[in-house]
Amino acid sequence: MLLGEYSYKVDDKGRVPLPPKFRDELQEGMVITKNVDKCIRIYTVSEWEKVTAKISALPDTNDNRIYRRFAYSGAYPLELDRTGRIAVPSILRQFAGIGDDVVTIGQERYIELWNPEKWRDQTTAANENMWQITEKLESEQRNQR
Repeated sequence: MLLGEYSYKVDDKGRVPLPPKFRDELQEGMVITKNVDKCIRIYTVSEWEKVTAKISALPDTNDNRIYRRFAYSGAYPLELDRTGRIAVPSILRQFAGIGDDVVTIGQERYIELWNPEKWRDQTTAANENMWQITEKLESEQRNQR
């Protein structure tokens, strides 16, 4: 499971260390891509295959073609270097607004890389609305039973 929040420096070649706790799950390789929240997602190869299976099953509508372009044009296969870093493509760093610092977030099945200011904004907004979000989720769960 990929869990937790970690802050790192990005080196001058765009390399980002990944938390040691995540590295075992990423030894098989990974796919990095942009996300609609203006962050970067990192999937294990097996998890990426599940994502692409869902995308491939979508009907060939205009919105789905746009979505496919978004998902696949920003996707790159990566491997950890010997020190546990990944080289994040500059186009993805620009997309997410990542400069010298990055926040790495474990999201159970994938990892997100965030610009620290954008992450702070996300967490502030979430903290202010968490009671509403929690109530909504609990209500949805009750309705599904």
